[in-house]
Amino acid sequence: MMRSRDFTVLLVEDDPDDRILITELLLESEPGLRLETAPGGQEALDLLHGVSGPKLRPGLILLDLNMPGMDGRALLRILKADPALRGIPVVVLTVSAAEVDINTSYDLGVAGFVTKPARLAEISEALRALTDYWLKTVRLPLEGAA
Repeated sequence: MMRSRDFTVLLVEDDPDDRILITELLLESEPGLRLETAPGGQEALDLLHGVSGPKLRPGLILLDLNMPGMDGRALLRILKADPALRGIPVVVLTVSAAEVDINTSYDLGVAGFVTKPARLAEISEALRALTDYWLKTVRLPLEGAA
């Protein structure tokens, strides 16, 4: 079993309130989790490419789809086309439940699609299920391995 302090999640979310809420709930679920955030697709790429520091190699990316500038779909296309980044699992975490968004996301190579529940308790449960699955159930390549 992986310990949360050995695992980094990159949360790409443009809404500051959602970013704070998701961060708090993830850290409540897994207190030792290393969590990085980016308010948009370009900022996420900057972190992953090490534009202003060391390259970030998360074990999981949680990605909102609908963001200004580079949206989640555009970021997914770039991630999955880059041999150094395409192995990072991406789970879409968005308010959308549209079939076109679900289908497009899977076509672009996501590992999962989660529609953000409206109620706090349901959001908390969804994030707990995500962290349990990605930190305790599946085996992932070592961070930095491509």
